[in-house]
Amino acid sequence: MADLSSLPELPLNINDDVLELNKDLERIIEDVENISVQLTWMAYDLVALRTSPELGAAMEKLEEAYPRCFAVVCGDQKQQPEMDMCPDSTATTPTQM
Repeated sequence: MADLSSLPELPLNINDDVLELNKDLERIIEDVENISVQLTWMAYDLVALRTSPELGAAMEKLEEAYPRCFAVVCGDQKQQPEMDMCPDSTATTPTQM
């Protein structure tokens, strides 16, 4: 049998070190997964914009219209909707709906 005194002693807090290492590895894996998701969305956006350049203009119009729609739906009196901003305001009157 091997002499027990020749074996190196393991520190008593090895379990704590292993647990800390596992937590660090889980955090790193989660960060890499988040980066992967962000890269996937960036690639999707790039492909969508290259295949349809009108998509960018449509997104800008939506981003501009969102605060106005939010104001109308939630009753925000500070920001009144501007009817002249709507391209087809005559086509979508409440009586035609």
